[in-house]
Amino acid sequence: MKFTLSWLKDHLDTDASLDEILDALTDLGLEVEGVANPAERLSEFTIAKVNAAEKHPDADKLKVCQVETDEGVKQIVCGAPNAREGITVVLCKPGAYIPGLDITIKVGNIRGVESHGMMASERELELSDEHNGIIELPSGEVGQKFVDWLAENDPAKVDPVIEIAITPNRPDALGVRGVALDLAARGLGKMKPAKTADVTGTFDSPISVTIDEDTRENGCFVFGGRLIKGVKNGPSPEWLQDRLKAIGLRPISTLVDITNFFTYDRNRPLHVFDADKVKGNLRIHRAKAGETLVGLDEKEYTFGDGQVVISDDDGIESIAGIMGGLETGCTEDTVNVFLEAAYWDHIQIATTGRALKINSDARYRNERGIDPGFNMEALDLATQMIMDLCGGEPSNVVVAGEVPDVSRAYKLDTDRVQSLVGMTIPAEEQRATLEALGFTLDGDMANVPSWRPDVLGEADLVEEVARVASLTKLKGKPLPRISAGIPEQILTPIQKREQIARRTTAALGYNECVTYSFIDQSAAELFGGGSDATMLENPISSEMSHMRPSLLPGLLQAAARNQARGFMDLALFECGPVFHGGEPGEQENLVTGILVGRTMSKDIHGESRPVDVFDAKADMEAVLEALGAPAKLTFNRSTNGWWHPGRSTKVGLGPKKILGAFGELHPKTIEAMDVKGPVVAFAIHIAEIPMPRKSGATRPAFSVSDLQAVERDFAFVVDSSVEAINLVNAAGGADKELIDSVRVFDEFTGEKAEAQMGEGKKSIAVTVRLQPSEATLKEKDIEAVSAKIVAKVEKATGGTLRG
Repeated sequence: MKFTLSWLKDHLDTDASLDEILDALTDLGLEVEGVANPAERLSEFTIAKVNAAEKHPDADKLKVCQVETDEGVKQIVCGAPNAREGITVVLCKPGAYIPGLDITIKVGNIRGVESHGMMASERELELSDEHNGIIELPSGEVGQKFVDWLAENDPAKVDPVIEIAITPNRPDALGVRGVALDLAARGLGKMKPAKTADVTGTFDSPISVTIDEDTRENGCFVFGGRLIKGVKNGPSPEWLQDRLKAIGLRPISTLVDITNFFTYDRNRPLHVFDADKVKGNLRIHRAKAGETLVGLDEKEYTFGDGQVVISDDDGIESIAGIMGGLETGCTEDTVNVFLEAAYWDHIQIATTGRALKINSDARYRNERGIDPGFNMEALDLATQMIMDLCGGEPSNVVVAGEVPDVSRAYKLDTDRVQSLVGMTIPAEEQRATLEALGFTLDGDMANVPSWRPDVLGEADLVEEVARVASLTKLKGKPLPRISAGIPEQILTPIQKREQIARRTTAALGYNECVTYSFIDQSAAELFGGGSDATMLENPISSEMSHMRPSLLPGLLQAAARNQARGFMDLALFECGPVFHGGEPGEQENLVTGILVGRTMSKDIHGESRPVDVFDAKADMEAVLEALGAPAKLTFNRSTNGWWHPGRSTKVGLGPKKILGAFGELHPKTIEAMDVKGPVVAFAIHIAEIPMPRKSGATRPAFSVSDLQAVERDFAFVVDSSVEAINLVNAAGGADKELIDSVRVFDEFTGEKAEAQMGEGKKSIAVTVRLQPSEATLKEKDIEAVSAKIVAKVEKATGGTLRG
């Protein structure tokens, strides 16, 4: 948003300096992005007078001038055709920077004649594009600063241009009067009365307007207009052209320049039709797909179905609220003009503008929100300006639709400024601030002005009060002192477990992944999810439509991406939430790891082999141990469908208390996820691991026995269906005080085993380590424990000691 200082002072009566205004704007939330102050670039130039001008002895088009300056008479060589004796000029002394030429003047020698400076043209000083001759001033004292002369005689030439950034919630600041209102509320001046106009039509408009029924709700709320006949269009007056040029707009004609003026002055986009080019009446409706219009920018636009347009009897003549059509645009030959002021639905303006890729001042303001209460008043004001500058006779106003009721009020709680912002502002000052901003107070209720669509609650009233009072007045307060001692732990037990799980898994050689919690439906269905309960209402993309039921899909997708880039052997893990339903309690945190490919690179120190179930089992046991899971676990082979049915198992503390699962993934699962196997994995339900009974942070004292440990080997013949873990648990439970560990060291299976031990049999051999703590074990003690082990195993597995 750009405006000049003099334009601001049309609405604000102030003696504040430019710097004070700039500081206040930024502090009010209207951040100043730049200031172009012509006075700064013209400060070095002074006024001088040409006493004599003679032809250069060695150049026909050059003159040697004797110029009277504040430093005496100087000789200056000049090539301007209007350089002559007696004129008052603008002097550029040696050492001065010429902005239009981007050079610094020095004492020069031109064709053998010294020149001590330069007499400037308007283009060289960036005052205009005029460069046919040097500046001739009608008055001025020798030595007077040129900027001072301009301030007295042509102030528009030295008018500072201010550019501010407007946040989307402040459309009122897209008009100069809205900016002035903020500054007046801050105390930098008083608002001047707003201009009013009461235009009475002298005839009925031959052009009527209608709004289609399907366009009233979310297209056009109200459309007002009137015909002005007998206007004389042409270049707009100098003051209006200067205003528009200063903010970067090109003056076109008086009629068009007036609409641009109101766009910036009051944040009120308007449009003018050449009434003689309008066929019949105007109708606001929704376009059909494929219809076209050539806009004022001479580009052809093709409409999509449902976009709002303005048509006459011949077809579309304007893109509603965005840009007019070239066919009915005003020219210097325009005699009769139809002036339009409408209030549009800002969402459809944004949608249409984005679809057609049009960026116009009208779209920028209409899609952010203009003042609906100013609609008909703006029509009268613009009509009056057209009559003042172009003449003409106005018709009665024609209106379709009605101005929407945007009135609303919120309670002003003067104590909330302290609780919400931390500032102490007297209640009367708060009320005065809101009234200065245009709010109407009725007791404790504050009625919001129609030009402030951003104020939507009581907290917004507090924000306005604090913003005007200046948030720079906030003062920091020291934090209360924390009592000495050890602070309470911040992390929950589950969070601490997640930390331990991450550290342990990473120490095992896995790389941590962080994947999206959203996956595509096919992948979710592959792992037991994909139902409507976990479907996202507004997904980022079709590949992220459902909440993940498992961490495996994300890890497998990461593995597939790595394999596509040549990394075939991977160890990946993730710790995060999974979702079994859409309700708050239907989610849990897991730690999951996968191993893909082979164990290591083949070299002279070891042999590479494909990863297998026991790699996943070993890593899972290490993580469970770090998390404090009991050592004695049960195994259940009834795993889910994405696991290999014969090479996977659930791990728990019984049939109902499942801590996790490990094993090889099903070949169909691997193929569906586009991963080259083998792939083994483990998954641990962190919250299912029992919490320790003692919550203390201390560890038990380290205890080691100085007595000799004894190891004994046992081989048992059992059925082929018996799992080794059951045998190990049975043997370890024979004497919990004395037995330190039980480890499987051999398994004899297959045809040879059945030939020796019988059909459906196998042999499992274990080593039992006995660690005494009170006395050295004697042979009879060892035999007694051995008998207990054999009996316990026979009872638990039905096996017998192998002879």
